[in-house]
Amino acid sequence: MNITDKDIKLITSKRLTVEKVLSQIETFKNEIPFVALRSAASLDNGILKFSEHYQTELTKLYESRSSDLETTKFVPASGAATRMFKELFKFLDNYEYRKESLNSYTNHEKANAIRLFLIGLEKFPFYETVMKKVKSSYPNFESLSEGRQLHIFVEMMLKEKGLNFGSYPKGLLPFHKYPDSISTSFEEHLYEAAGYNKNTNGDSKLHFTISKEHLDAFKDEFERIKKKVEEKTNTNFIITYSFQKSETDTIAVDENNEPFRKEDGSLFFRPGGHGALIENLNDLDADIIYIKNIDNVVVRKYQDEVSGYKKILAGKLIEIQDEAFRILNAIDKKSPSEAELIDIKKFLVEQLNVRLPIDFDKFSEKYKLQFLKESLNRPIRVCGMVINEGEPGGGPFWVKNDNGRLVLQIIETPQINPEDHRQLEILESATHFNPVDLVCGVRDYKGNKFDLLKYVDPDAGFITTKSLDGKVLKALELPGLWNGAMSNWISVFVEVPLTTFNPVKTVNDLLKSAHQVKLFS
Repeated sequence: MNITDKDIKLITSKRLTVEKVLSQIETFKNEIPFVALRSAASLDNGILKFSEHYQTELTKLYESRSSDLETTKFVPASGAATRMFKELFKFLDNYEYRKESLNSYTNHEKANAIRLFLIGLEKFPFYETVMKKVKSSYPNFESLSEGRQLHIFVEMMLKEKGLNFGSYPKGLLPFHKYPDSISTSFEEHLYEAAGYNKNTNGDSKLHFTISKEHLDAFKDEFERIKKKVEEKTNTNFIITYSFQKSETDTIAVDENNEPFRKEDGSLFFRPGGHGALIENLNDLDADIIYIKNIDNVVVRKYQDEVSGYKKILAGKLIEIQDEAFRILNAIDKKSPSEAELIDIKKFLVEQLNVRLPIDFDKFSEKYKLQFLKESLNRPIRVCGMVINEGEPGGGPFWVKNDNGRLVLQIIETPQINPEDHRQLEILESATHFNPVDLVCGVRDYKGNKFDLLKYVDPDAGFITTKSLDGKVLKALELPGLWNGAMSNWISVFVEVPLTTFNPVKTVNDLLKSAHQVKLFS
């Protein structure tokens, strides 16, 4: 690679080093190995399911201990709404209302998403806001054809000359319509957090990772709703923000694995994906951190159920920590007896999904204790898992690691070899799906905060194909936040009901019952 002074200046401006950039280029050349799936995790094979009685006990445990804990909710919220409106942008580009009817277009394009959008139009939380704007700009709106009306409505909703929703961060879009107000997903996260993430002083801490250009908009939204939400929930919200760090950007390459250069000859860097947020997560200081995506919220009548399951997951985390910390403190004082060792091994296998080396019993005492301490003294995540109903995204699998041992991981489809039929069969056999519903313990048994960057698997990233200015490029995404970035955590997976998973991936998802205060008649 020919490094110019201009290149070095750009690299250092991003707080990157030339060595790191060269290492990324080597990753493209060597490619990232696919994971080796052994089986899908399932109930009693890596996924736990709790009885109602046990759920009650875990809830009581959390509630009895929460006053002594520092908790915070971490919400990745930098995503733009563009993908949410993909079908509507396509409609604006392709539909020629002067040449054909709307019915003709939806038939030959098989545009079912447009049909559903039109059917549910008045149920969307933004309907009245858009219509007010439409009628002020088009006094003759009511006399226009159905196709032209819809084209105007969508254009006014998405484009810059109108409300510009197409450029909004997803967290600030209208999500839910109540009799007296319209709420964003940002606002709903506050209401939800008040149900489980609040200390005895009534404080609730939330941290949002956002794009820098949207900071003022998020702050303005909080100021707009602060008094109302705090009074309704009797909560004092402490909101902090951070941005994806520029040093987590990755260089793009062309099809020959040479650095991709833009029209002006400068190197092209891309954000490293949500895995870069492990840096932001690592900057937080708390006993328990909840993680949930910005678009996974519900209207308030369902929030008690969602909050209830958060407490169950947090109770399980506390139960696991208590036992792990007890064992680690005991090992510090004296070696475990044979009977104690049997109980410890049982805890590792049955509760923490640790698969012991085949020859563990032949280890010397020194190496047995070393293995036990290394297995127990690491960050812990308790993850909700929902029944797989075909949603795109990652899932829980047993994977063979570099040491040849089976470990439990959340795996995304791009990590799997599409040419390997056996691997695809395992993928298809998955019974559960990862909804990104995590409760994390990030302190060790001595109360010190873990350095989370030490538990990342650097070989668990993704290489994807993109384009810029009509040219093909290859992009490198860092190990995903709940994938490779947490690869070396203790992972406990728990089945939770589908009612806790209600993401808004497309605009039509807002028509689902979890996002409707008043359901369709």
